[in-house]
Amino acid sequence: MSAIARTPGSYPFPDDAGELFELYRRLYEATDAAVSPLVGRTLETMGYDRGYSLRALEQRAPVPRWEDSIAWHDGALTTLRPLVLDVGAAGKGYLVDIVGRLLVAAGLHEFVVDASGDIVHAGPAPIRVALEHPLDGTKAVGVVELANGSLCASASNRRAWGDGLHHIIDATTGLPADRVIATWAMAKTGLEADGLATALFLAEPARLAHTFDFDFVRMFATGRVERSPHLNGELFV
Repeated sequence: MSAIARTPGSYPFPDDAGELFELYRRLYEATDAAVSPLVGRTLETMGYDRGYSLRALEQRAPVPRWEDSIAWHDGALTTLRPLVLDVGAAGKGYLVDIVGRLLVAAGLHEFVVDASGDIVHAGPAPIRVALEHPLDGTKAVGVVELANGSLCASASNRRAWGDGLHHIIDATTGLPADRVIATWAMAKTGLEADGLATALFLAEPARLAHTFDFDFVRMFATGRVERSPHLNGELFV
């Protein structure tokens, strides 16, 4: 990653990285470029960097366009400029998928992998999961049933360091998202659910549904809560 940040070129990645970059490409197109793995430099200039300096800068680095900056082909990422990649919008969800695959390979077919906000479930009996209120951790906005799939949550207050400053960046503006404060996405894989949890801050669910099969809950800054029509659960607000 440090070499990519310094020098354009072609960089080989592990074989399974193709699935991650393909998910980002689909999210990039489905959100009209709002979700992008190229927000890393912007986050750095806002202080969300290696040393967590957490400073607010008026002159944020713009987010490069995918089309002008990177290409993925045959297991290698080609970059046309120095870039700071940030795959945090889907990386942890992909990690729980990998752990789930290892469990299946070991002969286990009933399990729950819980990575603190990113969950993968397998087995005949569904589990009930409370959706933590983003402004009060002692409360839940609702409960959903998860069966043989993944649930991923995201909230803008979890990694925030100032008024309106947090880690969920709209790549089209370079600014933190401000309409939505929390999301929950349910999909077949952790990779998709995690990516969609971020995308729901930046795009309308109906638009995302043209590309992805998922259920969701999201809470707006006004306190209004929205859910998908066929959500297997109930809301309390």
